[in-house]
Amino acid sequence: MCTVGFLSGLGIPRHNISIMDWDLSWAMAPWDRMPSSRLNQAKPGSAKEKKRLLVLDDHPMMREGLAQLVNGEPDLMICGQAGTGREALELAGATKPDLLLVDISLPDKNGLEVVKELRDFHPGLPVLVISMHDESLYAERALRAGARGYIMKQEGGKKLMEAIRRVLSGKIYVSENIASTILESVSGKEREAAQTPIKKLSDREFEVLQLLGNGKGTGEIAAQLHLSTKTVEAHRANIKRKLGLQSGPELVRYAVRWVETQRV
Repeated sequence: MCTVGFLSGLGIPRHNISIMDWDLSWAMAPWDRMPSSRLNQAKPGSAKEKKRLLVLDDHPMMREGLAQLVNGEPDLMICGQAGTGREALELAGATKPDLLLVDISLPDKNGLEVVKELRDFHPGLPVLVISMHDESLYAERALRAGARGYIMKQEGGKKLMEAIRRVLSGKIYVSENIASTILESVSGKEREAAQTPIKKLSDREFEVLQLLGNGKGTGEIAAQLHLSTKTVEAHRANIKRKLGLQSGPELVRYAVRWVETQRV
């Protein structure tokens, strides 16, 4: 799904989105323009009743679109924007948000790892994952990592605001389908046939599979995940066993095909 299509789906009119230069600053309040800083520049005490949200997404236009949408709500405001997991961790401490909106696909680390780190360093900060990735594969993993909700980017602005306010109220937000799947799993009624091979992978194995599908070699994966090559090789062996694959090349082909199916 293109970014313009997603923003239109949120309820932002297409005439408010400049296709040529992606500039949304004219449609935003002055305190939401962040040319030299990602921190919100509103005057102290000017939004006492508003809940403060921090956005983590590697696409600038997506961040600006979310900022426009959220800042249009009477009880919400964006207090900062981050493009990497590292920036989000720093801004979480600097801006003291009430909620963090996190994308899964990031340039420096997987969004699930960011959620886990936030749980360790900022245990009181709730996280809502907003992603284009299939909720059947990521939602439960996100909740296990510490997120309080998961919503797909294809949902409209009304659903997103519902998810934000639900998480801010201390509750968990997932779609009805995911809620049903989780309840069936807890009750022991989930059928074996519904357990896809991918679901058998641990979060780290899942991440390695994604990186393999994106063309990364063992050494590159080790460097990106800050692991030894032996550890990555062990993950590869476990992935092959769980997926019923016989060789390294077969694993790579499987990973590439799987990643292609996840792209919108």
